[in-house]
Amino acid sequence: MAACAAASLLLAASATASAQSGDSVALKIPEDVRIEKMINSTHVIAPGGVEIPVDTIRKRLNIFYIDQFRHFQDPRAPYFMLMSKDGKLAMGVGGMIRMRGNFDWNGSIPVNGFSPYLIPIPKDPTSKRRLWATPAGTGLFFTILGNNTFIGDFMGFIQCDFSGYNNRDFKLKKAYLQSDHWTIGYATTTFEDSSAEPPTIDGAGSNAVNSRTNVLVRYMTTFKDKWTVAGSLEFPSSSVNADDVYTKTCSDYVPDAAAFVQYKWNGGKSHVRLSGLGRVLTYRDLVDQRNYNVFGWAAQLSGVVKVVPQLNLMSIVSVGQGHASYTTDLSIGNYDLIARRGDKGRMYAPTIAGFVFGAQYYIKDNLFINMALSEQRFFPKHNPGDGDYKYGLYGAWNIFWDITPRFEVGAEYVCGKRMDFNGTHGSANRASAMFMFSF
Repeated sequence: MAACAAASLLLAASATASAQSGDSVALKIPEDVRIEKMINSTHVIAPGGVEIPVDTIRKRLNIFYIDQFRHFQDPRAPYFMLMSKDGKLAMGVGGMIRMRGNFDWNGSIPVNGFSPYLIPIPKDPTSKRRLWATPAGTGLFFTILGNNTFIGDFMGFIQCDFSGYNNRDFKLKKAYLQSDHWTIGYATTTFEDSSAEPPTIDGAGSNAVNSRTNVLVRYMTTFKDKWTVAGSLEFPSSSVNADDVYTKTCSDYVPDAAAFVQYKWNGGKSHVRLSGLGRVLTYRDLVDQRNYNVFGWAAQLSGVVKVVPQLNLMSIVSVGQGHASYTTDLSIGNYDLIARRGDKGRMYAPTIAGFVFGAQYYIKDNLFINMALSEQRFFPKHNPGDGDYKYGLYGAWNIFWDITPRFEVGAEYVCGKRMDFNGTHGSANRASAMFMFSF
């Protein structure tokens, strides 16, 4: 019912927004002002005092900010960019210092990301409350923006942050080359709709989002300035719940295939997207001494609707079998394939569904509030009747303030609930504060 209500609200808002604005947005919207301030805060250094036209600088930096797969928590363009004499190449090294302080009560989740899957059941009496802080998300990146007669406009990007072991080790997050149509490297999966994910301070975000970084080759094109289609082959990494007694995990050898078709309006500030994912999951039946392939699939309907210049509504509805490792919550376990009850040695891909709804309201172009609500559900063929995960609920309410285009602070309240198949459940609450400085 929640999914239907969210979808109905999104469609109603879409009709209202279209009626109000047609194919263009008459008023200057806060997001544009915010991005413009970010672009203006980047200092471009040209060799020998050469003056580069402002339009050339903006074109290069727009490649960085106007990106189908740009996530709210991604870094901003480097504070200093070196520009070539002809204006066709810009290069910069940047980073961000991000600190999050958290207080958990009424149940504590022992990790940085607030994942309902990890809510303890029963509650741990030694960890009812917890006060802590983390620099996870602090990182460095390198980017090069340019134009080439052969590949057109392009961007090379490498991002690393301190979110590895114990939230201190340096970890590679992204490394890719993106041209007008092609992306090659370690990048956001084509199955993810980053702009439809409600902004959060919490690093994990809504628990029903499909989000992953893969090594991939992607082709994407836009035509008639309205329609965008994309397809990719992505190197696989499955999570199979084999017990090594009756079943055993096999090496992945078939690439995952992801694609989407998208329609946008309001100058690209509103869109609706239909995405699909197909994959082959392999396991070995140790009883029959045979390898089996199981086809996994997922479908996702997502979108953003700008109702008025200050208000955005976001929604994601997804369902599939064998794609648990792409979801935020169930990727923590091994749910791509699970054992078939009463049939030793055999496995299947269970059904998983997710629902996300979000709202964003700009009080000013540098001050905005957000809401995120989501639910992840697990539908095995047989009720396990034990302490296995049945569904998780997630809610977040936050406020962000850009004191300057480079310095941002925020506060957030997050709550969640985990329900197991045996009827037991647990909940947790978290209050967070964040400051971030980009350079």
